[in-house]
Amino acid sequence: MESIGRLAGGVAHDFNNMLTVILGYTQAAMDETDPSAPLYPNLREILNAAGRSADMTRQLLAFARKQTISPQVLDLNRTVEGMLKMLRRLIGEDIDLVWKPGENLWPVMMDPSQIDQILANLCINARDAVPDTGRITIETGPATFDKDDCTGHADFIPGDFVMMAVGDNGCGMDKETLDHLFEPFFTTKDLGKGTGLGLATVYGIVKQNNGFIHVSSEPGQHTVFRIYLPCRAGRAAEPAGGKTGEIPLGRGETILIVEDETVILDLCKLMLERLGYAVLTAATPTEALQLARTNMDRIRLLMTDVVMPEMNGRDLARQLTGICPDLKLLFMSGYTANVIEHQGVLGKGMNFIQKPFSKNALAAKVHEALGGTGQNVNGDPHAGNP
Repeated sequence: MESIGRLAGGVAHDFNNMLTVILGYTQAAMDETDPSAPLYPNLREILNAAGRSADMTRQLLAFARKQTISPQVLDLNRTVEGMLKMLRRLIGEDIDLVWKPGENLWPVMMDPSQIDQILANLCINARDAVPDTGRITIETGPATFDKDDCTGHADFIPGDFVMMAVGDNGCGMDKETLDHLFEPFFTTKDLGKGTGLGLATVYGIVKQNNGFIHVSSEPGQHTVFRIYLPCRAGRAAEPAGGKTGEIPLGRGETILIVEDETVILDLCKLMLERLGYAVLTAATPTEALQLARTNMDRIRLLMTDVVMPEMNGRDLARQLTGICPDLKLLFMSGYTANVIEHQGVLGKGMNFIQKPFSKNALAAKVHEALGGTGQNVNGDPHAGNP
């Protein structure tokens, strides 16, 4: 597992850079193509394939526990409820999805996108296990374990937890399958119907958040995954506001982009100019410092790669804020979380966007980094956002 973690971290940076280019330029081409044109469906397939590739990279990084995350204090019931509509579409109309929220739950400290990943992977597995019509149940509740409770359960940890369970009345699993359940690339599905990364992803996410999993299953009857997440004192964050499908646009604010990969630099410039921003570009930190000195009254936001030759993004940001004290910061990278943390730029309050990103995701993150100024327009229904 450690070797796979190293492999995932090693390829992620270059792979995510390439995916950023594929996603970005495909979206740009779709923006300029009439949806009725014969070329448009081909572009849509490229976009979908790139999105699936990005998902696979995220799954590997989640398994390796090196996924870039932004934990926050969450109300688990509220987070699950926000996923139910999407989960019902995911599993289909023939399967009944039952939601049983527990009462008096403690908050948990976790990235909400990771809850989404866990639920999506478990519900897909459950969907594949049930017959033509069946039932999937999602349930939450409080749980407390002492040392005696953990005896005989190697993965159990004493303490207070919030339990999230996903169960089905499907085909169940035998002991041999259970013994290999969380191994990467292990799958009982037919060739081409599963990567073997879904449950490995769930395992990696839970371990990354200091939790544990218990699975019970009876062949021909049922399976239940119970996930235990450590409780956290504090007030749960409110769900992100704003109307879905709206893309925030700029009002001519000047953004300085610093990126040593020329193709990424050109792509970001194209995206931001189409979103209504004025853009200055620099391929090196030295060039960025020269631009800042001659444009110090114009530049509102620095968007910089984290790991570059000459100087890392953190040190560049420190020097530029000395020249432009009111400068806002947005960091980007295709590297994994452990590498970025070593560079010291993932501290509290830092704005960060993970490669690969879509135009919509970039628009939202720049809008946030600038303090929420700008205007909203209805989202392009043809623009992908993996």
